[in-house]
Amino acid sequence: MRRLLLTLLVALGLPAAAQDSDRPAVLVADDLFITRDRELVAQGNVEAFQGTTRIRASAIRYNDETGALVIEGPIVLNDGDGTVILADAAELDQGLQNGLLRGARMVLNQQVQMAAVQIDRVEGRYSQLYKTAVTSCKTCNDGELPLWQIRARRVVHDTEAQQLYFDDATFHIRSVPVFYLPRLRLPDPTLDRADGFLAPSIRTTSLLGTGLKLPYFITLGESRDLTLTPYLSSSTRTLEFRYRQAFTNGDIEFDGAYTRDDQLPDETRGYLFGEGSFELERGYKLSFTIEAVSDSSYFTEYSYSDEDRLRSDLTLSRARRDSFVRTSLYNFETLRPGELNSTLPTVVIDGEFERRFFPKAWGGELRFGLEAHSHWRSSDVDVIGRDVSRINGSLKYLRRFTHRSGLVTDAQVGATFNFFDITQDDTFAQNHSDIAPFAAVGLSYPMARREAGGASQVLTPVVQLGWTDGSRLDIPNEESTRVEFDQGNILSLSRFPRPDRRERGTTAAVAVNWSRFDPNGWDTYVAVGQVFRSISDPAFTDTSGLSGVRSDVLLAGQIKNNAGLSLTARTLVDSDFDISKAELRGGWSFGKTTVEGTYVWLEADTAEDRTEAISEVSLDGSYDINKQWSASADVRYDVQNSTAATAGLGLTYNNECVSVDLSVRRRYTSSTSVEPSTDIGFNIGLRGFSASNGTERYERSCGK
Repeated sequence: MRRLLLTLLVALGLPAAAQDSDRPAVLVADDLFITRDRELVAQGNVEAFQGTTRIRASAIRYNDETGALVIEGPIVLNDGDGTVILADAAELDQGLQNGLLRGARMVLNQQVQMAAVQIDRVEGRYSQLYKTAVTSCKTCNDGELPLWQIRARRVVHDTEAQQLYFDDATFHIRSVPVFYLPRLRLPDPTLDRADGFLAPSIRTTSLLGTGLKLPYFITLGESRDLTLTPYLSSSTRTLEFRYRQAFTNGDIEFDGAYTRDDQLPDETRGYLFGEGSFELERGYKLSFTIEAVSDSSYFTEYSYSDEDRLRSDLTLSRARRDSFVRTSLYNFETLRPGELNSTLPTVVIDGEFERRFFPKAWGGELRFGLEAHSHWRSSDVDVIGRDVSRINGSLKYLRRFTHRSGLVTDAQVGATFNFFDITQDDTFAQNHSDIAPFAAVGLSYPMARREAGGASQVLTPVVQLGWTDGSRLDIPNEESTRVEFDQGNILSLSRFPRPDRRERGTTAAVAVNWSRFDPNGWDTYVAVGQVFRSISDPAFTDTSGLSGVRSDVLLAGQIKNNAGLSLTARTLVDSDFDISKAELRGGWSFGKTTVEGTYVWLEADTAEDRTEAISEVSLDGSYDINKQWSASADVRYDVQNSTAATAGLGLTYNNECVSVDLSVRRRYTSSTSVEPSTDIGFNIGLRGFSASNGTERYERSCGK
């Protein structure tokens, strides 16, 4: 049998909206003949397509006078927009836009399938399905019912509105009817956003009892939406919300909740988090953050956030290659037991400006920086209500020389100027100012070696000699109460985090960096460093690693390989080989398992408000049991007190049509406002009625 190709150039006369109908129809078949009634008959491996619409069938009859098509199955119709229809027989008009299909099954976006006794296609936009079963579960030819399905007397699919409308719908789990709805509307899988309910969840806690969360999504145009989530239990009536809006130059988002519960029955509780950013003219960026809560125990009881200090801010900034400018307004609120907002700096104004110049006559770089800061306490009590304002500036010249031998010399010279204004503290004078010149020269000698296997090593010894003139101003330590000695500041002339403190005198820093990169396996990095100074600085605490004229030895390293192992460590070791601070972070992914962990050791230090040592381990991991099942666990353990702080377990099931998540979490710690509690969460969602199609990993196979 030979295959024939016939192009049918016919005037279809369809509405202008049917763009593909203006194109000619193409028919391919093994046999083609015309009957006495002027019917064109195509038989054997028939394919017909017009624009993006394609049909495969065993036979097609085309009436030249009416333009009608009679199609014999099995039929596969693909309309090009992600909809596939399978049928036993069909009668369609000449544009394939109207007609009747019997024994049909419709598949939307490879996710949702609808089996019906009959499908009526109307104007190419609507498909009416009668006696329909709808599911996104994979169905096999073994007679087994899908995990869930919706049975309806009629289903209308509106391809333009991307909606499914159900009449007399019954939701079934296997063969058991669960609930009935006379009318139901769901989005089809191609729709990104639509009004309607989202997946519900069940949450059980020892404080709030068992409750149900039922989110409802509301579209407010193409660039805005609102999600309202009632949360009801025996102890709480809560309304959660999320509002999002996109602009041409930015976006905003607000999350929050409004609560009336039995924990504080006479009070209204809730929280509000908001954030946004906008790109302005001339490269400026405006951003804001809002964090507010009704009481200190609300977050812990409802698990909305782990924050114990809230920060709201408004920031305007611009970053360019040679300049940076920023101004910010902050408001802080503490939730920590024993802290009072009235005696803490709650309102802060902060700004900075930096500009770089590259003088051709001198070479090198000239850098000018200016920083302004002011913080305010609401208390009017002397000393504990202290307010501080300051202006700090710096001007420095930097130059690098690379010698033929490979030696690199980095030199810098400059000065800082500082002005301070202190009020509501009679123990300090109000105004302070100084100018502190500084200079430093550093030498480094990078050495590289390539191994026979392709790996490379780099060894870089570094030494820097620095000097800062002047004596420290007699001002309170407001901002530099926590000092971290690490790889990032070992070559700094001042290792205090803020400019209200600055190292003075002569210092020397010595460090060695070694790294090895292997394209076939292990990558390793090790750093060792120490700082020496002419005079000790009493502002450095004992556990900072910088007290005395000789600092602790800084040891830091990282190791990772292509098999998924990664370890990062940092510690400070003094002359007696005692460790004041240590941190170890790591992760390992092997096979179906992922494990991550952190260990932190901090020695007791009353100067840092740490009355006892901290030794804590945090571990979390997950295991993929198979394609559908996965388990997870996490724990935070206080080694110093031999007690667990938090622990959690999770079990998740995913396949192509349903997702189930079960979690159990226990918090063991307690305070004056928070009691230990246990939370149990249960979430179930139906897949398929969304635009995402990332379910290939979870798809089951027939017979398994």
